[in-house]
Amino acid sequence: MNDETMGQEDAAQDAEACAEALESLDRISLDEIAFDDSGVDVQDEPETEAQSDNQDAGDVEPAEDEADHEGTESEAGNQPESDTSEETVLLDSLPAEDSLTRELPGLGSAPAVDETIAMGDIPLPSVPSAREAEVRHRKMSPKRRNLMVAGVVAVALVAGGAGYAAWNGYQQEQAAAVAANAHTMMSVQIGMHAAGLDCSTGSKIPVQVSGQDSDGSSVSETLYVDEHGRGIKLLPGDYTLSIAASPIAADGTIYTVPTTKTQVTVKSDGQDLSAQATFKLKVPSADTVTDDQIDAAAKYAEEGGASSAAAAKVLQQAATARRDAAVNAVSAQKAQASRDADARHKATDLYQLDIPVEWYGKVATWQNGSTLCIYLGDDANTPLVTLVAVREGESFTPDEGDTVLGAANLGNGYTVYPSGPVYPYVVPQTINGRTQNPVSTYPMDTAIELVELTTGNRYTYSQIKNDLVGKDGKADAATKLETDYLAQILMPSVKAQD
Repeated sequence: MNDETMGQEDAAQDAEACAEALESLDRISLDEIAFDDSGVDVQDEPETEAQSDNQDAGDVEPAEDEADHEGTESEAGNQPESDTSEETVLLDSLPAEDSLTRELPGLGSAPAVDETIAMGDIPLPSVPSAREAEVRHRKMSPKRRNLMVAGVVAVALVAGGAGYAAWNGYQQEQAAAVAANAHTMMSVQIGMHAAGLDCSTGSKIPVQVSGQDSDGSSVSETLYVDEHGRGIKLLPGDYTLSIAASPIAADGTIYTVPTTKTQVTVKSDGQDLSAQATFKLKVPSADTVTDDQIDAAAKYAEEGGASSAAAAKVLQQAATARRDAAVNAVSAQKAQASRDADARHKATDLYQLDIPVEWYGKVATWQNGSTLCIYLGDDANTPLVTLVAVREGESFTPDEGDTVLGAANLGNGYTVYPSGPVYPYVVPQTINGRTQNPVSTYPMDTAIELVELTTGNRYTYSQIKNDLVGKDGKADAATKLETDYLAQILMPSVKAQD
């Protein structure tokens, strides 16, 4: 038996007891609950008052008047009831000596006020003293006391039953409010990150929802949210959320769909669930987007993500066009890179190499047997580096003014040596007037380009001139700049010819 059933039975029993007590009170006659006459000091009989008022206050001594008054009260108590209408005396018709204030013997002219003031024929009740109250209580019959107690208990039971009814009503109202809330759709918000997405011009994000609502009913549906994660309405309950497919941006962007699933509990309207569910949609390289991804995005856009099927079709076309353009661009880049690689690739009868990417388009080459020269632009008189293959055991001596800048062993009995001017050293020296080398005739922009190419733009010309090399001409420091760069970008590509 649950608490609600027990409470209803208690309330029924209380109401029954209350009814019995009230029925007992109805059966009591007025004679049973009247006070004992001997315990009442003030009499209600009008005849006694009339007799007392008709006496001459001036002819009777106070003691005698008091005795007569007591006798009158006793006599009046033994007389039967009479018609009070015949004995009523109006205040206006009383003689002057019977007024409310009169002179008493021995007190001069000081007025004395009667202990009772007549209102018609009914005297005002006086408050009983503690002794009188105790006497009345002792004279009260046990039956009357029991009935009074029963009445008090009945009132308490009625009050208790009413209190329980009020509390039970409040509980029922609360339960009704909870039940109504459980059947009200709640708008909730989740966290969403999708760079460049504007759902007012693109499609919304389809969110797969599955779980159980507060009624115990299973839920499986697709809802759509904007780029701020707004748009989900659910009954209170526990759900699992995931992204069903990519939205389509106005420019045709397709997003990578996260595979994560998150658990949420919907409790109230306007609830922010971003702390429990946040999804990040990344933008992949457009050329990697597949037809299946575009078709899935278009399907959900048509079913609810876009304003209409026609709008979804336009977005699908934009996504396809963007992907196709990216694929074509990548293909063109690869083709050009292949052509560039072929153009950069050089070969002699003993070895092969690739011109550095940083040099491509700015240099040209000439070769003679196993000797290959790389020079600046169309000027063959400004070599950057010259490569020579030397048999093992033989020595190599560079041309006058050149410096050996490295070595590459081919593994077939030959070693390739690159050599050339150390432009990071030569150019600053000629500009400062310390040498008459022909390089001093180069224009400044050419001199700067030569320094940058031989150092890979790792330092600016002013840094090399003023800090790394300086006016005093630190040849070793300048040579190291160039040899380090060539060792990284050129020499690794030198291989023996197949």
